[in-house]
Amino acid sequence: MTGESRAVKSKDEIDLIRRSSRIVAETLRLLESAIRPGITTKELDEIAETHIRSRGGMPSFKGYRGFPASICASINSEVVHGIPGQRALMEGDIISIDVGVFKEGYHGDGAATFPVGKIGTDAARLLDTTKASLVAGIAEARDGATISDVSRAIQNVVEGAGFSVVRDLVGHGIGREMHEEPQVPNFVTHGASPPLLRGMTLAVEPMVSAGGYEITVKADAWTVVTKDGSLSAHFEHTIAVAEDGGEMLTVC
Repeated sequence: MTGESRAVKSKDEIDLIRRSSRIVAETLRLLESAIRPGITTKELDEIAETHIRSRGGMPSFKGYRGFPASICASINSEVVHGIPGQRALMEGDIISIDVGVFKEGYHGDGAATFPVGKIGTDAARLLDTTKASLVAGIAEARDGATISDVSRAIQNVVEGAGFSVVRDLVGHGIGREMHEEPQVPNFVTHGASPPLLRGMTLAVEPMVSAGGYEITVKADAWTVVTKDGSLSAHFEHTIAVAEDGGEMLTVC
């Protein structure tokens, strides 16, 4: 079987991914209501894990390749994979939270970047643009299109607003494994692009920098940051490829 055919799921499988993804969406909504100046990322992690387990799921990230927490909490110039700890949020911060849930043999994955109190206009525009790029990419995830159609839509929105697409990190297929084929870049790559087939399940996740697209990894070996220290935002939905565009599964 090819990577593309393995990515196609049955209706029953999509329903199971939807169940896990719904818990992801619930958790993100719960965390959004808890975000305020003074709360620590560890407290947010505890809120997330408690809710996920109360719904019969398990945090997909906890223990994954040694990751020590249930969510990724990435602040300001941190792009992804921030480890929750005793750091308290401050007025004007932005925080990207990535949540994964495993239930009944299938994963769901989603992320959003939230303001902490009142944020600056440039930060707000970064969040709005990144979210808009995700919506544009999902709209292109239709049967008969290609991964490049999704990538191009995301890239056009981001670069049209004067921001940069992070190049070294991409979206992915999802199902029984957290990361499956195919990869879903947020920019157009050279060469042939994999076709999209109805029933494919993908995690589409633009990661956007207000400055350059170069990144580096902090000494904790997990936290990815922008190399130039610029702000970064991250939005993600688990979707199923359908006739008229992607169906978002991370909704509640």
